[in-house]
Amino acid sequence: MSGLLSGRTIVVTGAGAGIGLGILRQVIAAGGTGIGFDISDSAEAKVTAEGGEFHKVDVADLDGFDAALHAVRDRHGRLDGLVNNAGVTINVPFLEMTRDQMETIWTVNHRSVLFGCQAAGRIMVDQGTGGAIVNISSNHARCTNPGFEAYAGSKGAITAMVRAMGWSLGRHGIRVNALCPGLTQTEVVKEAAKDPVNDAMFNSWHPDNTVNTVEDVGNAAVFLLSDAAASINGTEIIADRGMSALLGVNDARIKKG
Repeated sequence: MSGLLSGRTIVVTGAGAGIGLGILRQVIAAGGTGIGFDISDSAEAKVTAEGGEFHKVDVADLDGFDAALHAVRDRHGRLDGLVNNAGVTINVPFLEMTRDQMETIWTVNHRSVLFGCQAAGRIMVDQGTGGAIVNISSNHARCTNPGFEAYAGSKGAITAMVRAMGWSLGRHGIRVNALCPGLTQTEVVKEAAKDPVNDAMFNSWHPDNTVNTVEDVGNAAVFLLSDAAASINGTEIIADRGMSALLGVNDARIKKG
């Protein structure tokens, strides 16, 4: 991946941990200038340790989000890419979900992504240099579980919106795609996997018995941000090691030995 993003300025939201930090790490490894946005003060040390530039940003604050994107453009003279990664997961029984929880999912997972694409798109159009936007969706947009209704809906919205954006922004040389990871070795998943039962279960969900690393997802994002993906626009890439390709039930037609 070395050199794929040389000379490019890339913003990653939610860059202080997990998949966001993995994406930022791989952006920098690919030669890009990595700018990490995160709401947490503790994220600054992690972002700068990777060689990135940190901006404290709450993507739910649309004015602040817009100002931060313009600040990056003003500081570096350009904005070449945006990865809308910031998001929240709320898993509760559907009939018990509160309106506040619904609003949180909508505000962070959908509205901020929609706005971030518009704000970054306007900057890129003004530059006249084109660019690339990668919106982090999930394999929950394709297959999900009870308790994830609002989360799955927000991720499905991302995969739907990129189809329209592929045309509305594509005519300006700006590609927009959704990247849909599955289970990934974030801090939370690694902690859960310390239990051998969980570890075996997580691995069994994948045909190669391997769970994505954050760097795996980061490499896919780097590809979509780069000219190597010039033909890919307005679509979704599922990066879950085959996790969502299998119907997770036993087939009674198959005789057991």
